[in-house]
Amino acid sequence: MTRATTVRAVLAAAVLLVSVLITLTMSPRLGLDLQGGTRMVLQAQDSDTAKADRESTDRTVEVLRRRIDSLGVTEPTLTRSGEDRIIVELPDVQDPRKAADVIGRTAQLTFHAVQGPGEQDGDGKGLTLPDEQGRHLALGPAALSGAGVKEASASFDAQQGAGWTVSLDFHKDAGRDWTRLTGEAACHPVQDERRRVAIVLDKRVISSPQVSPTVSCGSGLPSGSTQITGSFSADEARELALLIEGGALPVPVEIVEQRTVGPTLGAAAIDASARAALIGAAATALFIIVIYRLFGALAAVALAAYGVISYAALVALGVTLTLPGLAGFVLAIGMAVDANVLVFERAREEYAGRPGKSLRASLAAGFKGAWTAVADSNVTTLIAAGLLFFLGSGPVKGFGVTLAIGVLASMFSALVIARALTEIAAHSRFVADYRGVNGIAIPGRVRTWLTRRDPQPMRSPRRWLTVSAVLIAVAVAGILVRGVNLGVEFTGGRLVEYSTSRPVDVETARTALAGAGFGDAEVTTAGAGDISVRTGELDNDGEHALRAALAAEGGETTKVRDELIGPSLGDELRRNALIALAIAVLVQLAYLAVRFRWTFAVASVGALVHDVIILIGVFAWLGRTVDGIFLAALLTVIGYSVNDSVVVFDRVRELWAKARRKPLAEVANKAVLQTVPRTVNTGMGALFILTALAVLGGDSLEDFALALLIGIVVGTYSSVMTAVPAALLLERTSKVPPPARTRAPRARQRAGRRDPHDTGARV
Repeated sequence: MTRATTVRAVLAAAVLLVSVLITLTMSPRLGLDLQGGTRMVLQAQDSDTAKADRESTDRTVEVLRRRIDSLGVTEPTLTRSGEDRIIVELPDVQDPRKAADVIGRTAQLTFHAVQGPGEQDGDGKGLTLPDEQGRHLALGPAALSGAGVKEASASFDAQQGAGWTVSLDFHKDAGRDWTRLTGEAACHPVQDERRRVAIVLDKRVISSPQVSPTVSCGSGLPSGSTQITGSFSADEARELALLIEGGALPVPVEIVEQRTVGPTLGAAAIDASARAALIGAAATALFIIVIYRLFGALAAVALAAYGVISYAALVALGVTLTLPGLAGFVLAIGMAVDANVLVFERAREEYAGRPGKSLRASLAAGFKGAWTAVADSNVTTLIAAGLLFFLGSGPVKGFGVTLAIGVLASMFSALVIARALTEIAAHSRFVADYRGVNGIAIPGRVRTWLTRRDPQPMRSPRRWLTVSAVLIAVAVAGILVRGVNLGVEFTGGRLVEYSTSRPVDVETARTALAGAGFGDAEVTTAGAGDISVRTGELDNDGEHALRAALAAEGGETTKVRDELIGPSLGDELRRNALIALAIAVLVQLAYLAVRFRWTFAVASVGALVHDVIILIGVFAWLGRTVDGIFLAALLTVIGYSVNDSVVVFDRVRELWAKARRKPLAEVANKAVLQTVPRTVNTGMGALFILTALAVLGGDSLEDFALALLIGIVVGTYSSVMTAVPAALLLERTSKVPPPARTRAPRARQRAGRRDPHDTGARV
């Protein structure tokens, strides 16, 4: 065993050991659908400057969302109820009272010049407030507000002895106002009250430092930043920073109700989803073992290790786990096999294409040949995940975290754990000598069929683009004719709560409502056994039918709450999600243009758009609901589509660099045929899990699994039959020369004449 293999094995064992310890000692944070949480009802109040109407309440919802994200609560649900109420649902909140205190704070931050006795002009804009020591300060009008703060962070100042402080960075214009404010204060003598600047939060002076004696009159502090000091504890400083960072509420809010709510999914639905996930993962592992024999079994072990590592990372980082998130996590196990399939198929090519080459040398060449495709496809996905995290909010931000963890864990699984296991196995003479054992020395049925038939799919690229255009036209027709059935997260709806004379569990209530035609209703327990139903548009006749369905199971049913609610995915959240997604696509386009060619990049993004339109169109034709779960599926499909296209174009680039004078269509045809076995095997691995989730996972996962099934099938088609033909047509107008021919160093060429891993064994 080589030194590199030993290092990989030790590293894999260490990471796996730490992951197992985290899994056994830490509990996951579960979302509202799996565990329930705390529900608060907030009442918006009129202020001196704003009226609590629909518009100001919607703006308040978005500020609260940023504030809750800063609290570390992920995947919250916030909806406007009526004109001036807000329903906040927080999963797995450890201290509801602290959360309520932070959420309810107005966080109106202002900066004032301190005035001397008798200096206030009497126009009502000045204030007289006690400072930190209780002395009353006469303050001038606000010279700067918290809206000018770009960033706020808590830190411990050990050098100056100030303890915990909050550092503020201002926007450019606000920085100039800060310089002017401190410059005017510096015109007064040291120790004069008027040399102080008062920082006021919700009409309370939290800090009133004197401007340093080193600052001269009129010059001010030029840095555009400052520190708030005030003998804060660590928790107080962090809380103040997140309040300022989240922004001030447009109108004050008052908490009028707070109670515990149960999970939106019943125990039966959760158990069914877990069984479906286990069956699907087992089917995927069995499929890989059948295709790649011993090496497939070792890859399945690496995939199990991937599951433990990525789950431990999610738990350690405190990511809130929801059912769609867990389903996506299980799906990632199926997709993580992609890197292993890439390596094994390249190893098969090396073994079959160079008679006499040993198993160890073929495996090493497989890892080396697959590296660029693995790196480029995962880097593009990580770019998207990072941008979704930094630019998105709410569920989009959470998806970015889960996606990034999955990508990094899958790369470690394939390139470290699977490689160490397969290299150790390849050292065995028995494994190397018997073709039916190792899985590399056999070509595979797909590759054998392609070699025998030698099809030419890229001979007529326009034909495939015509098929894609027809599919897009049908999808667009569905969107225009049938319309997109947006879920309650996008449109809002109605929230009704009932009290029943007999206890009714969530699963029974959901089944009864589905039988009455309310299959999309979200059902939870609320308070002391009440049933809460959240649904889309519902007239009075529909409400009577809904109540009757519950009464059939729970006896006498009394309505205790009935409110119209707004969308939980509000305008700002949707806008930020679209901006984050657009920027992610543009950055991916730039990366692919640099790493490949602009024609390949445009074709990849075109295939991505093709997949998104068709998926939305199919859901429109089927009348399926487009909701938050569909959004998660759509983001997954986008990542899969780009990943698939990168693998194909990586092979085109490699073959074209070796044969620059050959027609690109001929090169592309060969690349497509060489990557088809990988595409088929990877897609089948994911389809096993998705089929199990769709058939056995129950209603809660049916739409999610269906969206991914459609997306993966369409993405597999478009990466070959849309992206490659589009690139061929674009290349006809491009004046960029073919990629430079790659030449191996002479030392490597000489080494290639005799395989250093060859032990003389022949298969």
